[in-house]
Amino acid sequence: MVEALREELADLTASVRAFLEWHAMTGADGMPGHPAALHEALGAASSDGATPAPRRPERGFSGQDAPSPPVARGGSGAAFSPPPPRGGAAGAPLPPPEQREAAASASLPHPEQRGGAAGASPRPEQRGGLESQGAWSPAQAQRGPEPSPRPAVGAAPAHRADTAARASATLPDTKEERAARLSLLAEEVRTCQKCPLHEGRTHTVFSRGDPSSEVVFVGEGPGAEEDLQGQPFVGAAGQLLDKMIAAMGYHRDEVYICNIVKCRPPKNRKPEPAEMAACSPYLTAQLALIKPKVIVALGATAVQGLIGTSEGITKLRGTWKLYKGSIPIMPTFHPAYLLRQPSAKREVWSDLKEVMRHLGKSAPDRG
Repeated sequence: MVEALREELADLTASVRAFLEWHAMTGADGMPGHPAALHEALGAASSDGATPAPRRPERGFSGQDAPSPPVARGGSGAAFSPPPPRGGAAGAPLPPPEQREAAASASLPHPEQRGGAAGASPRPEQRGGLESQGAWSPAQAQRGPEPSPRPAVGAAPAHRADTAARASATLPDTKEERAARLSLLAEEVRTCQKCPLHEGRTHTVFSRGDPSSEVVFVGEGPGAEEDLQGQPFVGAAGQLLDKMIAAMGYHRDEVYICNIVKCRPPKNRKPEPAEMAACSPYLTAQLALIKPKVIVALGATAVQGLIGTSEGITKLRGTWKLYKGSIPIMPTFHPAYLLRQPSAKREVWSDLKEVMRHLGKSAPDRG
């Protein structure tokens, strides 16, 4: 009994496998009249090309030979017979295994039709065999499945706003709001590690002075004293700058002073372009919040960091430039240069007087 059941299951498995191979190869739909038709259609379908072994007679659960099942009838009453292989007459030998595999792959339904949607039209390569069976005709074909709708295109992911955009999104209206916003920005700078300059710093150097000032002085970067104290222009060059500011009629704390980079470069060297670029959003945010009427750029590096030019300061100084197309910039020599070349103080004073004229201020002429 157990042996008979095992043989019956083996025969059933072989029949299902043969049916699937036949269906994939011929592209026909429906059921064959008898499993033997599958083996007749597949013929030499084994991978090694050998003739398939004759099938054992089917047995029932009792172990006795089972009677042959009735032959399935089509709509016309004729017995079902497998269609001839595509591309050849009935009874012609099957093509080599490689061609059969390619034909089987080509006859598989389109991926959009595998879901079994009712009324879907067969693919063109299936129509030849099906038309010969009366299973499909162009008159019965529908318009075919509509193309799959494209997936909805979502909104682009929101990119993280840079420091300048966040700072100037809603500009403060009062001095207190401006000071509070700048304080938050200074705290962000304090933890910045965007470039290698943070590795050797003692303090970040953000700014000093009045955030409501109409004049902003922009230098290159902190020196040794500035790095120790965390304030810009507190060394010898800073003391000279204070005298220049006083000569313009301002107290040192009535103007706003900052630098292109917020950390000291090693040995007071010029900041690298990548270091300036890393700090640029902070400076942009500072100037957006302060909205000065004039910017005084102290030295060539300051001018380069503000407007991107690489021209020398000797050529640039005394000539008005524009920051972002709106704020006038007056380039002049850096106070550290004046300590080495005191004779250049006259040119700097001429530049500062031009700034004062722009602001509607006057000052005594000085040598």
